[in-house]
Amino acid sequence: MMRKKRPMAKIKLLLALSCSLMAAGCVSLGGKAPPSMLVLSSSQNIANGTVQRGEAKDALIILIPEVPRKLDTNRVPVQIDASNIAYIKDAVWSDKPAALMQRLLMETIGAQTGRLVLHEVNAGGKAQHFLAGELMEFGVDAARNEVVVVFDAVRMQNGMAIEKRRFEARSTVVEITPATAGAALNEAANVVAADIASWIGTPTS
Repeated sequence: MMRKKRPMAKIKLLLALSCSLMAAGCVSLGGKAPPSMLVLSSSQNIANGTVQRGEAKDALIILIPEVPRKLDTNRVPVQIDASNIAYIKDAVWSDKPAALMQRLLMETIGAQTGRLVLHEVNAGGKAQHFLAGELMEFGVDAARNEVVVVFDAVRMQNGMAIEKRRFEARSTVVEITPATAGAALNEAANVVAADIASWIGTPTS
């Protein structure tokens, strides 16, 4: 009498197909992708091939700004009234606002002032000039149909008094959509960055 073989090959195949279907149709590692991602782009850029030289101690270090909890996200907040905040549907930044603003400041200040601008790690602990601060507002004011960017900048230099100054810019939005809000915030952020660059000024010889 012949022994009946167990269909192990078929069982393994069914298991493999089941796992594949689960991975394809039921498991989502990254979530639903937004239609597009918003970015900040500087209106002033360091020209291609530009070489900036200087000692690390003379470089300006742009620290990543602090943010309130409502801005510690990739989403775009809308201030409905004094006590209510919502977020624009499908409006997602490519990075958190603090990191985007840091990069915008580095590019704008470097281009506008000619200063050597670095991340803190690039200065090897020898830096003496710092720009820190807090990004207080970076979203939509629904009551006024405007976007608003507010940055409390703090200028620190070894051996000198600390300076703090508030910078604010607003831009009108006809309707609150990802595209219009993103473009208006980019415009307002560039105004703030340019004003901060003017405040920082050119390096002294």
